[in-house]
Amino acid sequence: MPTTPTPTPDLDQLLAAAHVVSLPLRVRFRGVTEREALLLRGPQGWAEWAPFTEYADGDAARWLGAAVEAGWGVLPPPVRAGVGVNATVPAVAAPEVEQVLARYDARRTAKVKVAEEGQGLADDVARVREVRRVLGPAARIRVDANGAWSVDDAVRALAALAPVGLEYAEQPCATVAELAALRLALARAGVDVPVAADESVRRAEDPLEVARRGAADLVVVKAAPLGGIARALEIIEQAGLPAVVSSALDTSVGLALGVRLAAALPVLEHDCGLGTGALLAEDVVAEPLVPVGGGLTVARADATRDAVDPAALAAYRVDGAREAWWRARLTRAHALL
Repeated sequence: MPTTPTPTPDLDQLLAAAHVVSLPLRVRFRGVTEREALLLRGPQGWAEWAPFTEYADGDAARWLGAAVEAGWGVLPPPVRAGVGVNATVPAVAAPEVEQVLARYDARRTAKVKVAEEGQGLADDVARVREVRRVLGPAARIRVDANGAWSVDDAVRALAALAPVGLEYAEQPCATVAELAALRLALARAGVDVPVAADESVRRAEDPLEVARRGAADLVVVKAAPLGGIARALEIIEQAGLPAVVSSALDTSVGLALGVRLAAALPVLEHDCGLGTGALLAEDVVAEPLVPVGGGLTVARADATRDAVDPAALAAYRVDGAREAWWRARLTRAHALL
């Protein structure tokens, strides 16, 4: 499907519209206890620009393209009114799993973080087993290793986790070549766990390589890292693989963009990873975009983008040095658009 480019606002417009916040998390996630984000007010509504702080300027520029599309462009129309959402379980100890899952009102699908630095396979197995115990036999459980395993480690880990019943394993290895080798190794070992590619799509120079090399059974896509909804839809169409829409520990504004992407997909077979608002202790809106009845609606997502709370922007504004860091980063990313 053709993409209509969104005119890029002048840098001065973006800087004038920028608000940088740091939001506390309920639990440690991806090694952090706070999530920094830059919010932009555009003529089409609020947008979020929040590439993780370790990302290079080239990655950050793609995220900025998504924010510009959200705040200054026209989003593709939805084809469904709402989407199903999974619960997310960080790499907590098994006794903490039930408390994490209690934050979600409907829990038919859960994504469980595994392969955390400083932990071992026994910790992962215990955590995933506890998720199964809490959610019951009918729930779908997916695991996410964020590329931390070697091929051999992934085969060993997934063989140990497969008896719990896995929907798929997300980014078990770091490279496309490793993912392709893993799929073959799992088949030879008789381990029936589909492989999903995440970082190998959203952080790749060539996001379609995983499809060409048969390295994944499905793709996990995030609107912001791919440059926006229109670009993400193009990549999904060209890949020809089932897609799961996920988030990047977004504020409710960023999650709303994820809902719009999921709602615009021609086919959506899996619950989406858009429930991470439950991991934030505070948000930029008075009524955070968290799932109700296991799902999120387009109407609620669109309303959320109009409901940023000025008091929250003021309360969670970063200090002068961090704000200057984000504004300098915005200047560099804008130059790459």
